[in-house]
Amino acid sequence: EITGPDGEPRTVEFILYDTEGSGDVAIPLAKKLIDDDQVSVIVGATRSPVSLALVPIIQEAEIPFISMASSSEIVEPVEDRYWVFKTPQSNRHTAPWQVRYVKDNGLSKVASIYVNNAYGEDGRNAIRQAAEEAGVEIVLEETFEASDTDMTAQLTKIKASDAEALLVTGLPPAASILTKQFRELGLDMPLVHNHGIGMKPFIDLAGAENAEGVVFPIGKLVAVDALDDSDPQKAVLQQFIDEYEAYAGNPSSTFAGHAWDGLKIALQAIESMPAGLSLEEQRAYIRDTVENMQFVGTGGVFNFSPEDHVGLSPDDVVTVRIVDGEWQYCPPEDW
Repeated sequence: EITGPDGEPRTVEFILYDTEGSGDVAIPLAKKLIDDDQVSVIVGATRSPVSLALVPIIQEAEIPFISMASSSEIVEPVEDRYWVFKTPQSNRHTAPWQVRYVKDNGLSKVASIYVNNAYGEDGRNAIRQAAEEAGVEIVLEETFEASDTDMTAQLTKIKASDAEALLVTGLPPAASILTKQFRELGLDMPLVHNHGIGMKPFIDLAGAENAEGVVFPIGKLVAVDALDDSDPQKAVLQQFIDEYEAYAGNPSSTFAGHAWDGLKIALQAIESMPAGLSLEEQRAYIRDTVENMQFVGTGGVFNFSPEDHVGLSPDDVVTVRIVDGEWQYCPPEDW
């Protein structure tokens, strides 16, 4: 229950469906939400391929959609994603940190390996752009499938190349398997993942000894204790951590934070919505309100605009190193 602009209580109904990480499952569920349940806004889809599968349906139905997945293509080009927003940082926000880590360590040649889907391709493109801007050479690019269990062929090629570091765009379990095999093959170079591994199962599946020393960029949740009290995110992050751990009984999750942000953004728009609007008017109002919203969330300080439907920047990202099976805040001065 929330309070509307007239000061009166307003009940918001949540309808929850499980996409099972599949676009084939998600599409009929989205149609059910739109046509049968007649919802005003959809928040969801944690995987980029699933979110991308829903974009045409969202656009045709003219309903606001706040995705919890990362790929820039979900919200770009904005003119073709009028009804679509997202809460996670994009690869173009994290790739500059991957490249900066390499360059600041005096290295100039890297290999890039990425999962063969929309999320991975987005990461590949972001790394290409960041490397070009930083004057870092990509000597080799390789791919793997999300279901792969053996990446030794790709890693052997990388080991034989001139690469001085390996930049990875992927998710567990494949990203964990890759990390384990990277160690088993004895590659002696920095291993720099992206924010897709920001979940404890990555370490569990790879093994703490194999994950040791892995560096990756991610939102500020993992660095909350190190943030200055003046940082606008600190209080919000602490609120999320307290609420999540009280509810789930487990340590907080960056990916749960993306959902928290999406729901908070939707509710903030609904709170200001005038009473008596038709369903079509509700959907249009929420979309327009989100597009012009400033919101402090777990993922960063969002500044949505007609030109930017994620509203984040590299300033909303920090770097982390895995030490003794735990994430450890690793600012540039500790590199």
